[in-house]
Amino acid sequence: MPRELPLERTRNIGIMAHIDAGKTTVTERILYYTGKTYKMGEVHEGTAEMDWMDQEKERGITITSAATTCSWRDHRINIIDTPGHVDFTAEVERSLRVLDGAIAIFCAVGGVEPQSETVWRQADRYQIPRIAYVNKMDRVGADFFGACKMMKERLGANAVPIQLPLKAREDFIGVIDLVRMKAIIWSGQDFGVTYETTSIPPNSLSQAKEYRERLIEVIVEHNEKLLERYLEGRGITPQELMQGIRVATLASRMIPVLCGSALKNKGIQLLLNGVLDYLPAPSDVPAIRGFNPKSERWEERRSRDGEPFAALAFKIATDPYVGKLTFFRVYSGALRSGSYIYNPALGRRERINRILEVHANKRQERQEVYAGDIAAAIGMKKTSTGDTLCDPSHPIVLEAIRFPQPVVSVAIESETKAEEEKLASSLAKLAEEDPTFKINTDPETVQTIISGMGELHLEILVERLRREFKVKTRVSKPQVAYRESIKQKVVSEGKFIHQTGGRGQYGHVCLKLEPLPPGQGLKFINEVVGGAVPREYIPAVKRGVVEAMADGVLAGYPLADIKVTLYDGTYHPVDSSELAFEMAARMALKDGVRKAEPVLLEPIMSVDVIVPPAYMGAVIDDLTSRRGTIVKIDSKAGSRVIQAEAPLAEMFGYATNLRSATQGRATYSMEFIRYQEVPERISDEIMGRVQGGPRG
Repeated sequence: MPRELPLERTRNIGIMAHIDAGKTTVTERILYYTGKTYKMGEVHEGTAEMDWMDQEKERGITITSAATTCSWRDHRINIIDTPGHVDFTAEVERSLRVLDGAIAIFCAVGGVEPQSETVWRQADRYQIPRIAYVNKMDRVGADFFGACKMMKERLGANAVPIQLPLKAREDFIGVIDLVRMKAIIWSGQDFGVTYETTSIPPNSLSQAKEYRERLIEVIVEHNEKLLERYLEGRGITPQELMQGIRVATLASRMIPVLCGSALKNKGIQLLLNGVLDYLPAPSDVPAIRGFNPKSERWEERRSRDGEPFAALAFKIATDPYVGKLTFFRVYSGALRSGSYIYNPALGRRERINRILEVHANKRQERQEVYAGDIAAAIGMKKTSTGDTLCDPSHPIVLEAIRFPQPVVSVAIESETKAEEEKLASSLAKLAEEDPTFKINTDPETVQTIISGMGELHLEILVERLRREFKVKTRVSKPQVAYRESIKQKVVSEGKFIHQTGGRGQYGHVCLKLEPLPPGQGLKFINEVVGGAVPREYIPAVKRGVVEAMADGVLAGYPLADIKVTLYDGTYHPVDSSELAFEMAARMALKDGVRKAEPVLLEPIMSVDVIVPPAYMGAVIDDLTSRRGTIVKIDSKAGSRVIQAEAPLAEMFGYATNLRSATQGRATYSMEFIRYQEVPERISDEIMGRVQGGPRG
């Protein structure tokens, strides 16, 4: 069955922003104008289509990345609406990994807010072309040019307006299109469906000409043909300018900036036009590279239906009606319902029972998907987030998705003995869906410990256990995921010799241990020469080191940021074994860590507080009492923005304290930035009480 539309008419885009910038409202308007829905959903009323979970409706935030497909100007647009809260950063990460372009939404009042910077860096990492949409132009304090300036200063983005607001705040009536040099005005009588294209008002003409000139200068800078015409004084047509904007956007040399008010139904149709005109089709994106495990060579897959099938599973969801749903992005080839795919991570084939096109939590069956499509499959029991799905006769492993490590833990137990098994299976399903949610058992207390990205993250997962899985639980107070590391460079050796009368065990390794910069984890290097440790035992040595890193010597927290170099050892031709070398490596690592001045590390959070000036002193005093350090204080729209760094251990319950200290007028956001050594006094306290509670 051939595809309905050519690949050039497909767009895979994400909508990303800081919490409360209006992402979901923009998506709801897009669905309305493209005919996907017949009634506009509102976040503040809990009727947003894309926020379909009960908790999303109640809290007015996006928790899961919701996918949908719609049509505009005879194009197919696959949209993923991602969360804005930092606790759900994994949802953003996995969405950006499989998208070709993105709309970055900024609040006209707040401008570039903390989480905007986080998602922007994530998009930079995947080199995703973007267009920017400055939303809420109808709000008091709206500043379009201030938002553009902040994009340049905070994000290092070449933000270039291709529209200007026609008036602002409560007088906002439309936009000036700098490409066609026309004014576009919405009457507001029919939910923004119709608008009038007219001449630019005389009092706005000189500003429009100035910004169009700036736009042209950016475009001709990398376009010799247009530069020649520009220097000769010949005009550049709107079509040539659009083509120039598209080329510069795809090359990430500029970010076209549009504006509007999603809540007041102004600017959304032009944003949709911008998606089609300036963001890439799958055919515009470079071929994806992967490793062929059979030939042991790197290969490419181009975005064509005739290429061997290759896709990436980017999300797992549990559906109460159909079971496990595996969301995947097709990079090349085609896939029919009922056929088999190969999962190289598992080394096994899996059958695709059904293929679904997804709209939030609604499903529509499809018989076949093609290169560039985003869909969900039923039937893949073992596939996990980040796994490659490919043609069994043309295996390939695509780059997996990297997720941050959790920083907050709590102990959890079912309220009744009878529900223990149900809790375990429900937690396993949630962990399968969410790569930043981890489950382990404390070996001393035998408690089940769950870990996540923040208090809100764990709170919502526990609430999901109650609502979706019908499991009532008791949860301890949040615990910090501490780490241990070393401060000195040392050498260490481990010898495992065991004689039992028959064949014995013999393994001997010499290791060098060195501290690494924060965030590096473990780096294992083999420098053995001359076969002092036979090659077949090297993986066992590494395995022993990795296992020993799971428990530190101070308080049993995982070790991090250590470079381990295997440089020597000895073996016995008869008694040596993988087990012996694994045990020797464990002994050598533990002994080395004890000699290398071990230290306790704690997660440090970047905290941004927006507060009225009258409460600034109280907020600063509170932060410093929490071992916080004030980094910077800015002014924004009559408020103060306090940027600080503080240990996560001191920030539990901060939301409640901030509300009471500022009469509910301050807001804050917080995200993990690094691990840092714990002060000695605090370290002694932690090690003194660690026996009595769960470890991260």
